[in-house]
Amino acid sequence: MKTGDLGPVQNVSRLTLGGGGIGQGWGATSREEAMATVRMAVDKGITFIDTAPLYRNCEQIIGETFQGAPPPQVRFTSKCRLGTPPPGETSSRLTQSLEASLAAMRLDHIDLFFLHTNLCADHYVFAVRPDRQDVFATRWRTYAEEFIPAMEALRTSGKIGHWGITGVGVPATVLRAMAHTPPPAAVQAITNLLDSAGSMKNFAEPEGPHEIIAEAKVRGIGVMGIRAVQAGALTDRIDRDLPDGHAERRDFDRAAPFRALCRELGEDPAVLAHRYALSMPGVDTVILGVKNREELGQCLAAEAAGPLDAAVTARIDGLGLRG
Repeated sequence: MKTGDLGPVQNVSRLTLGGGGIGQGWGATSREEAMATVRMAVDKGITFIDTAPLYRNCEQIIGETFQGAPPPQVRFTSKCRLGTPPPGETSSRLTQSLEASLAAMRLDHIDLFFLHTNLCADHYVFAVRPDRQDVFATRWRTYAEEFIPAMEALRTSGKIGHWGITGVGVPATVLRAMAHTPPPAAVQAITNLLDSAGSMKNFAEPEGPHEIIAEAKVRGIGVMGIRAVQAGALTDRIDRDLPDGHAERRDFDRAAPFRALCRELGEDPAVLAHRYALSMPGVDTVILGVKNREELGQCLAAEAAGPLDAAVTARIDGLGLRG
């Protein structure tokens, strides 16, 4: 497994094990299979595990798997779904979320602690669920005046190594956050051939992941790629029931030409989608949404195969599926 730097965090594996699948949130899997998948990931050289309270059983499964004594090379992230709380409550909410995650995982610190809500300007109104946006979005004033000082205090305390942002908020505000001082150590950015955040997107503007990744690289901010297979839309089948009109269902239908190309090339869509994400310039590590050892094996094969041939990348981009 190749490794590299994730901003200030050194020796991070090219693949990061994500918590959505092992937390039993991406299709059916057993607790035993999830734990076996975690062990296999570490045995195969994955050194970074990305968790969040929102990922159902993920943090408890991490705690049960390692019993408070993970291998020394393995590092962890977690997240807080902060939103925009009343003034003065940000620090306590972040601290409570972190302490609960540490207790569940049986750890005394984590390496990266992420904001798990969209960033937006103070008076921005979302196109989707504007009545709920203070639950799923953090306004700029809260970010700059309360979130950053609270994260810096947690870093000083030794409870976290660094902090970061989830870069699926309003693109202009995500870019503003990366240019602000102090900047996040890392950003989680969309890395798929559709440029799609799927059901994570609540704003009207294009997602702009390439601009976000490029800006992160200019500023020395680490990039963790997310949604390589767009929650299943870039696989050969959706592994869970989704209603008609669901964002992931729409993306699955839109990706039909990609699956046709995969059949022509004799490639598995999930493997090729992961290789595409791993080949994107500026992406330091790609977070996997796998839920079992079989899916993990596909991703390991994708990483081992190396970057995509430029001609194959050109054919995928030539399908016109972005945006």
